[in-house]
Order: sequence, then structure tokens, then C-alpha cells
Amino acid sequence: MRIQTNPDTVPEALPQALEAPARRRMGVAERERQILDGAIQFFAVHGFGGQLRDLAKSIGVTHALLYHYFPTKQALVDRVYLEVFEGRWRPEWDALLDDPDMPVEDKLTAFYLEYVTITLSKEFVRILVFAGLTDHTITDRFFALLRARLFPRLIRETRRFRGMASRAKASEREMELLMGLHGGFFYIAMRRWIYAQDVYSESAHEGYGEALVRDRVRAYLLASRALFAETAASARKRPARR
Repeated sequence: MRIQTNPDTVPEALPQALEAPARRRMGVAERERQILDGAIQFFAVHGFGGQLRDLAKSIGVTHALLYHYFPTKQALVDRVYLEVFEGRWRPEWDALLDDPDMPVEDKLTAFYLEYVTITLSKEFVRILVFAGLTDHTITDRFFALLRARLFPRLIRETRRFRGMASRAKASEREMELLMGLHGGFFYIAMRRWIYAQDVYSESAHEGYGEALVRDRVRAYLLASRALFAETAASARKRPARR
């Protein structure tokens, strides 16, 4: 065995293949993407009360560089909203819900199976909850989106299931019943990402089964038919306007 007699001797240079690679310089778009992804993860853990200095440290960039890309905290929050909330809405969902030939139960099941899988991620749920506990900016914008693009379609399809063609504004009872359906799916995600509880078994922790979604949709539609049967009957008997 060779004994080292001079431990203070400077070791020979490493072969070129073993030298640490030079840090690659990121382009503008790539750096912005890095900051945005880091901000989403940071806000999902710390909420919007977290300091941007701590965010910059967690990402591995300077505070000044963070402000170079996002001059204000609100600008960064707005970008997070577009990415996590509006950015996950699929235009094809509008076409799916507007399809006149698809049975209502199948249509709502197909929509919610994709919605809960694509939209209700850990980041989405936690950021929405944190936003609701602070200034409501994100929650107000998101619910405005739902009121404009989703809820009227769901009410229309629910009435179609009941045999009604009314375009009248949804009643308070109709909306509250619908919130039971929509909010029920969100509560599944709350159990998972806020309370750290399984959905209904350990095997279902990371996914939503079609049967689970269809059961909720079917229960909602049958309840709607039972609760509003008299309204539907009177609408069918009402004489058409001349």
C-alpha cells in the first residue's frame, strides 16, 4: 500500500472529463419559466404572505433578478393565476358541454372526469384556499370564469335532462344544488391536498375513478329531476306564445 508522505501537496488537476461542467446561461423565456414554476410551488406551500426574498432564495436567483422579470408581487400573482387557473381550462370542454347529441349524464361525467384530473392539482387547491383567506383576488377572478363559461352550461344541461328548454336565469335552488355537485368534487381534492386524507382508499389516493365521478353526476341529476318535477311539468303544460 502506498503511504502518502506529503498530504499538503496540491493534487493533480482532474481530467477534463471529470471537471464540473460550466453553468449554462438561461435564456429570457427559460429563466422566466423557472421563476414562475418556483413561484407556483412557493405560494402553494407558504401562501401569498410569503416574502419574495424568500421566494428568490428558494428558486436560486437573486432578489434583483426576480424583480427584473416581475416588477411587483401583484404582477407575479397575476401570472400565477393565468398559469394555474385560466391556463388549465380546455377550450374543448366548451364544445363537449355544447354537444346536443351526447346524453347529459355521459356529458357531465366526461367533463368532470377531465376537470378534476387536469384542474384540481395540489397547487391549484392550495393556492385557491390561500387566496380565499387573503384578498380574494384570485378566487373572485376564478369564480367569475366559472359563472361565465361553466355554470350556465351545466344549468342548461340539467334542464335538458329534466325535459326543459327554459333559458331563464337559474334559480337560487338550482344553483345551490349545482354547487353541491361542483363543490363536492373540490372537497375530494381538499381532503387530498389540504387534510392529507385518502379519497376512499389508499389505492385511489392519486386518481379519480370514472365510477366515483359518474355516481356523483347521476345523484345530482336524479335529485334535480325529483326536486324540480313540478316545475318541469308546468313548463310543458304552459301554452306557447303566439
